[in-house]
Amino acid sequence: MTPIPQALLTYSEGTLLRAGRPHQVLAGTLHYFRVHPDQWHDRLERLAAMGLNTVDTYIAWNFHERRTGEHRFDGWQDIERFVRTAQRTGLDVIVRPGPYICAEWDNGGLPAWLTDRPGMRPRSSYAPYLEEVARWFDVLIPRIAGLQAARGGPVVAVQVENEYGSYGDDHAYMRWVHDALAGRGITELLYTADGPTELMLDGGSLPGVLAAATLGSRADQAARLLRTRRSGEPFLCAEFWNGWFDHWGEKHHTRSVGSAAAALDEILAKGGSVSLYPAHGGTNFGLWAGANHAGGALQPTVTSYDSDAPIAEHGAPTPKFHAFRDRLLAATGAAERELPRSRPLLAPRSLPLTRGAGLLPALEAVSDTVASPHPLSFGQLGQSSGLVLYRAHPVLPRGASELTVTGLHDRAQVFVDGAAVGVLERETASLTVEGAGRAVRLELLVENQGRINYGPLLGQGKGILGGVRVERRLVHHWTMRSLPLDEWTADDLARATAPVGEAAPVGETASVGGTAPVGGTAPVGEAASGFATAQFDAEGSGDTFLALPGSGKGFVWINDFLLGRYWNIGPQTTLYVPAPLVTPGANRLTLLELEGLGDHVELRTGPELGPPEEYIETFS
Repeated sequence: MTPIPQALLTYSEGTLLRAGRPHQVLAGTLHYFRVHPDQWHDRLERLAAMGLNTVDTYIAWNFHERRTGEHRFDGWQDIERFVRTAQRTGLDVIVRPGPYICAEWDNGGLPAWLTDRPGMRPRSSYAPYLEEVARWFDVLIPRIAGLQAARGGPVVAVQVENEYGSYGDDHAYMRWVHDALAGRGITELLYTADGPTELMLDGGSLPGVLAAATLGSRADQAARLLRTRRSGEPFLCAEFWNGWFDHWGEKHHTRSVGSAAAALDEILAKGGSVSLYPAHGGTNFGLWAGANHAGGALQPTVTSYDSDAPIAEHGAPTPKFHAFRDRLLAATGAAERELPRSRPLLAPRSLPLTRGAGLLPALEAVSDTVASPHPLSFGQLGQSSGLVLYRAHPVLPRGASELTVTGLHDRAQVFVDGAAVGVLERETASLTVEGAGRAVRLELLVENQGRINYGPLLGQGKGILGGVRVERRLVHHWTMRSLPLDEWTADDLARATAPVGEAAPVGETASVGGTAPVGGTAPVGEAASGFATAQFDAEGSGDTFLALPGSGKGFVWINDFLLGRYWNIGPQTTLYVPAPLVTPGANRLTLLELEGLGDHVELRTGPELGPPEEYIETFS
């Protein structure tokens, strides 16, 4: 029988040990899936320069297996390359493979194809769920096991699930996840992480497995609570929330340097180990941003994941970085490490927008129809994100009628005979429409604004989950067009942006659902929606920050890469464009605007994330 290797990290009598010597894990969170792979090394070097000795990262299942059985571990999904890069930087690595991760990431990292299955019960002992996790772990965990310290790699610890006590109390499930990791070769330190309350620790911790805490304040209280429950275990703050994420329509959450540094001092003074969450937040590129919910309302997360971290979204060290570095170096006595040089920025400029195809004609050009007596959800269409265009032909009685959508997830633009008549939100999904006693072309463009990543509504479906009524009468016989924007190829984007219909005079405004000019040469009118493009030349590669003044809500691509969402309700004003996405020479920006385009976009030299609001997460 092969002996089990000794874990590099162990503990005894309340002290964490590394190779038998007292040790503090001084970690920072950096998610490989939120940083362009060509920038992994730069960002890891910045973590090390802050005085950290460890990086921790979640693994997002849905980032690697977008469709069942189709696994990717190359390019942006090359987790082994990321871990080896961290090792060359001199950092230990903590891996948090879930299968659920939260992380303000779409669906908490769970694949939509999994949670969209009828009757699925994620994060529990439900057998069909465990079967899929087992298949995923069969593929993933041996890769992580091969990178463990016992095998010459940098992985020193692996987390069991994630903050499970905030969700449920299925201890058999938690034990199953633990055993699934150990049974597939994980021999380094295993631990759980939960909020520092009796309720959360009761639900998420396991006997014989190190219990860590996640918190933003009151570290002393958390340490005392853990000591009363776990005598002999060291204090590990698995997430110290030194900043916070943002939702659309709210203010930009920040945390003052003094407040964050004082809380870090409190953890270090207890001899505790800590992971800064995040040390570098990065970006929710594409449509990977998740959503929360409160009081029945959806709270979609913005494209930026800067989170007021010590290392800003574009890699710049902040005042918080320098304050943290002073404390971390004092705690270890390590010598100060040189920061990588700042990256170049593109020169600021204003770029005129050129209108392409109108909204509805463009979306029709790039999609096929599926027919059904009832509206189908995203899951029934095999689609995880983006838009779905629903169409039916009901008779609208003369005069005013109430149009109602039940189970709308999340937002619908409503058109009658090609004319926009209103917008529905999932909380207020009805409006008045005018009829003339005849059949009309009713269209609903439904947007998935991000799958819920935290709490009991995890795994909710998207699209129209119920039905559509005119007054009390249900509307039947629908066609659906799937528009998975984040899966569009360069050819798909070219088809969508190609001008459709007859030319409009220069300066004339196109209707919301109408035609666009042939040749794509007409300037954008202020009320136009649909596609538009802008061009710019770059002498070399460099970071930039894209602003869209005058535009309302939509999506933007650079050189066929979907940067993410924009929305004029804020707080985020600019989108970060990392240098690896900028091509020396000609570059193309493409907008899909849902409401009303401005006449230009701007490249700026710094981020604009909105009016700040101090926020400190505190468990009562």
